Amino acid sequence: MPKLLVLASTSRYRRMLLERLGCPFEVASPGIDEAPLPSEPPAATASRLAEAKARAVVGRYQDALVIGSDQVAELDGRAVGKPVDHADAIAQLRAASGRTVVFHTGVALVDAASGRCRSRLVDVASTFRVLTDDDIARYLAREQPYDCAGSVKSEGFGIALFERIASDDPTALIGLPLIAVASMLRDEGYDVLARA
Repeated sequence: MPKLLVLASTSRYRRMLLERLGCPFEVASPGIDEAPLPSEPPAATASRLAEAKARAVVGRYQDALVIGSDQVAELDGRAVGKPVDHADAIAQLRAASGRTVVFHTGVALVDAASGRCRSRLVDVASTFRVLTDDDIARYLAREQPYDCAGSVKSEGFGIALFERIASDDPTALIGLPLIAVASMLRDEGYDVLARA
């Protein structure tokens, strides 16, 4: 009997990404405080929260593989979170215009039976084209990315914001690096391709 897969997340984007692998899974809300620690670098925040989300859920299951993930955008060494409102989204996109923002996506896989945790950090260097205020207004009106780090929703219309995206795992920009997830699952004896 294969282990149960559990996604420790309330993100609809992560749920839709994990569905791409075609494996059945459950979703559980981790309910943790996602605030960064004082002076914590953005990449460290993403890694810490990914594991914290998985560990917050793992105690509810006896025999499951629990996936936690978190993403933090970084510009000029500082974290760029989800916008608090429309004006903040405009400010975030103006700041990113013509510059490179690094999206750090942490992912952790915890085996409920053993407590073992495997983790990865996948960075996506995203270079924005120069954006006019009209560009920003049209994008925000169409995508309404107010639940996305840095006001970036790249899986649709938002891809037009960029000049270049560089990463080993393109799904990381959306919030769950599937290459890393499939690899970690395989290391735990859960081969996605064998279950197709």
